[in-house]
Amino acid sequence: MNKIVLSGLLPAEIAESLELKQAFRAKQIFSWIAKHAVSFDQMTNLSLDMRKELEEKAVIYSSTVNQALHDPDGTIKLQIRLSDGLFVETVLLTDKAGRKTACVSCQAGCPMKCAFCQTGTLGLARNLTAGEIVEEFLYLEQEAGTLDNIVFMGMGEPMLNLEGIRKAITILADKDGRNLSTRRITLSTCGLIKGIYDLADNGPKIRLAVSLTTADPELRTSLMPVNASNPLSKLRTAIDYYAKKTGNRVTLEAALLHNQNTSDESARRMINFARGIDVNINLIPWNPIDTLPFEEPTVNECKTFINKLEEAGLNVTLRTRRGRTIKGACGQLGSTEKN
Repeated sequence: MNKIVLSGLLPAEIAESLELKQAFRAKQIFSWIAKHAVSFDQMTNLSLDMRKELEEKAVIYSSTVNQALHDPDGTIKLQIRLSDGLFVETVLLTDKAGRKTACVSCQAGCPMKCAFCQTGTLGLARNLTAGEIVEEFLYLEQEAGTLDNIVFMGMGEPMLNLEGIRKAITILADKDGRNLSTRRITLSTCGLIKGIYDLADNGPKIRLAVSLTTADPELRTSLMPVNASNPLSKLRTAIDYYAKKTGNRVTLEAALLHNQNTSDESARRMINFARGIDVNINLIPWNPIDTLPFEEPTVNECKTFINKLEEAGLNVTLRTRRGRTIKGACGQLGSTEKN
C-alpha cells in the first residue's frame, strides 16, 4: 500500500507523515478516526481542499471487513481481510450485564501449536501492525456501538507482538482519541515468561491472563508445547512477580477437556499451583472443533472440578460459552470459510 495508513498513528505521527504545518489538524484527524470516520469527507471541520489532499496521500484503514457473523446469543464475529490478502478474526462478546468486550487478534495465525486450539493448527503468517489491531476494535464498535473492554485473546500469542500491542493500546487510550482506560484491557498469554516480566516492568499496566489449562507438567507439555521452554515452576514465579509489581490480580485460564485435565489429581495440582499467589481462575469448557481429537467435558465433570477448587479456597468462575454457532468461541477462531 503506497498511501499512508492513519489508523496506527498518534497525532504527532500524523502531523509528521502528512507534513501538516498546523499540529491541531492532526489532532482533529486523530479524533475523527476514533469517532469511526470511514472517509475524509466525514471530517467536516477540515477544509474541502485539505480533505481532497488527504484522499490523495492517505487512507484511514488498511483492512476491510470480509464477513460479519451473528450468533443468537449476541456474539458477533468479524472476518477481516488484511491488505496483503491474509485473514484474521475478531469477536464481540456481551455478558449478562450487557457489557461489551472486543476479543482482538494480534497475529495472523499462531505459532504456539496448543493441541486444543483451532488457531494453533494454522501456523504463523505474521504479526499484525498496531493499525490493524486498532482497526479490529473500531470495526467492532461500528458494528455494535461503544465497547467497554478489550481483551487480547483472539488469534495469536500477544507476547510475540508486544510492541505492536503497546502501540495499539497507546492509540486507543489517548485522551484525544478513543480514551479507553487501560484498566479495561486484558492480555492473555499461553505462558511466555520473558513477556510477563517485560510487561510487568515496562507496562502498560493492564490486566494479565495466563492460559494454564493444567498444572501437570507432562500433560501441559503435550497439550501446550510452550511448557517445555517455559516450565510451570518458573511460570508461577513470573505470575507472582506480575501480580505484586502491578497490584493487579492475574487470571488463570483453563480449557476443560473431557477425561484429560478434570481429574481429582488435576484439581490437586492446580490448587497447589494457585495457592499463595494473587490469582482467580476462569474455567472454560472446551468448544468443539471437528478436526481435533478432544471431547467436551460433561456437566458433572465441570461441577466436580469447580467444587474441588472452591473447597480449597480458590476464586473460580465457570465461563459461559458464547458464539459457538458462528465458530467464535474460545479456541475456534480461524475456522470460518473465506468468501
